[in-house]
Amino acid sequence: MTQTVLIAGASGLVGTTAVDSFLNAGWEVIAVSRRRPEVGSTKPFRHLSVDLQNAEECASAFGDLPEVSHLVYAAVFEKPGLIQGWQDMDQMETNLKMIRNVVEPLGKGSRLQHVSLLQGTKAYGVHLHPIRVPARERYARDDHPNSYWFQEDYIKEKSAEIGFGWNIFRPTIVLGPNVGVAMNTVPVIGVYAALCRELKQDFSYTGHISFPREAVDTRLIGDACVWAAGNRQAWNEHFNLTNGEVFSWKDLWPALADFLQVKIGGDQPQKLAEYLPSQAEVWQSIVNKQGLRPLTMAQLLGESHYSADSRFGYGLKAAPAPAFVSTVKIKNAGFHQVYDTEACVKHWLTVLADRKILPDPAKHAPAL
Repeated sequence: MTQTVLIAGASGLVGTTAVDSFLNAGWEVIAVSRRRPEVGSTKPFRHLSVDLQNAEECASAFGDLPEVSHLVYAAVFEKPGLIQGWQDMDQMETNLKMIRNVVEPLGKGSRLQHVSLLQGTKAYGVHLHPIRVPARERYARDDHPNSYWFQEDYIKEKSAEIGFGWNIFRPTIVLGPNVGVAMNTVPVIGVYAALCRELKQDFSYTGHISFPREAVDTRLIGDACVWAAGNRQAWNEHFNLTNGEVFSWKDLWPALADFLQVKIGGDQPQKLAEYLPSQAEVWQSIVNKQGLRPLTMAQLLGESHYSADSRFGYGLKAAPAPAFVSTVKIKNAGFHQVYDTEACVKHWLTVLADRKILPDPAKHAPAL
């Protein structure tokens, strides 16, 4: 019997690719987001435009979906400025309210079997203090207020009440094609490169410090959700997710300069959270000249320029404590997918160019 997954936050960085992953695996998909997700698959899916903060709207939308067997909850509420909101109690309570607004009506009227939920390395307190390396899922919960804990405790409570299984994924830096989201560095790099080319400036690394990181392709997360949904032996577990390698943004910079057809320059620390918005008119000129989608700088960036500064080490005087996670657990459980991070970033930059969101770097390649 064909199973149906409801994906909440379907236009976001993880949700969009989850739609693709489930469609490609032959599932029926109900995508929930205010705007219809832009996916790669040509297979049909149902889209519901719902405000997850509106309890009445959610009750109406989700109260009569008996076909839904699985839920991927990938929605998130972030306040402007991004990083300050991670310790904001109102933001935590809003995120709890949103997941409740989905699960309460869905749990009453469906044959719900399984829920996948997204966390991240903040679960280990990486935004507050050095963490144990590698961070492992079996470690005791880091004792700090967090939206993750609000949502996790709620899902475990509803699991015991209704009888569904759950999985909680903890990806590292997520890379994909989405724009206007909270934390996607790929379009930030693409916009910055386009400005450098237009203004005839060097494509300089904008951080103060280079340090190794881990990232994960959003396609890997979507496929992990499909794997978990159909693998009862893996239910009721937390799993870290990475591409399977470490990298540094500074070491990636020359390869990105070559790919984007811009001139590499020496390091030039620059706060992108301030610089990119200040170049909104230049970006609009690029859009007009190259026939790109009429997206403003703000619509492209969302809150991602704030996270990019953090990831590039802007303002740091010394390398931060390492923040690596182990993926042994999910590999032992049977999920072995990996990605080359450099190839991943180039892939999504290409997708953004193909969608006419970023300039096509091939048009700027030198003539042979």
